[in-house]
Amino acid sequence: MATVNGQQESESQHFSPYRPDGKLSDDYAGLADEVNKLHPSTKVIGYPFKLANEEDTLALIDDVLNAWGRLDVYVTSSGLLGPPSIADTTPADLYKLFEANSMAPFFALKYAPPAMAKTTPKKGNYPNAAPKDQAYGSIIVVSSVASTYGGCWGPAFTMSSHAALGVVRAGVATLKGTGVRINCISPGQIDIGVDLKEFDMRGLNAQFPPASLQSQKVQREIVGLERSGLPSEVAKVAGFFASGFSSYITGTNQIVDGGASVMNPLTVPI
Repeated sequence: MATVNGQQESESQHFSPYRPDGKLSDDYAGLADEVNKLHPSTKVIGYPFKLANEEDTLALIDDVLNAWGRLDVYVTSSGLLGPPSIADTTPADLYKLFEANSMAPFFALKYAPPAMAKTTPKKGNYPNAAPKDQAYGSIIVVSSVASTYGGCWGPAFTMSSHAALGVVRAGVATLKGTGVRINCISPGQIDIGVDLKEFDMRGLNAQFPPASLQSQKVQREIVGLERSGLPSEVAKVAGFFASGFSSYITGTNQIVDGGASVMNPLTVPI
């Protein structure tokens, strides 16, 4: 997890966004308190806002600058699967998926760089603060392996995930001369604890299902590392892109799927 001043914790922890009853929790304040207690050098603030809303994005960036005086790293991570087939997909469905999956990256590319250009020569008034004497920043777009190939869930999900990667690739030329980098992370099968009671089960007989619906045998056959990934493993890649270790990397799409996308399809029964 990257802090405002670019430092990061040495060890990742896995926190479930789900309550014991399987429903998604909206207790962001409680989660923030839990993380802050475990990692006192990191400050987490719950900030509910609409990811695909221009006004809310600008308000968030303004609040960050007013509170901390700088912006170093901007991560977007949103996703909506949509209908499983083209026959079930309406234009309204497609609009919703483009809004959910590619508008947040677009707003990040448009509005984060000017904030990242703000320097703070003096040390800030927060723990582990450090001066920022030159403009730099890292924009990280968390998408899906559907950003590079089709057949992963529904067609609208593939289209909108490709658009998210398009923002990253268009961003390299857009950000030229700013010192800001932009990269994409495309996770594959990540076990996040899907609530199957309210999950849309249509199409799962012909599409890539959640890890909880697959046998260990199937996972060994279709994933090179023979298991699903963990959210913390995706977070570590984000930490790499947020840090100076990736200082000469921009415009890339890092596939995080345990090698599934390069398995020989002739020998992989799905």
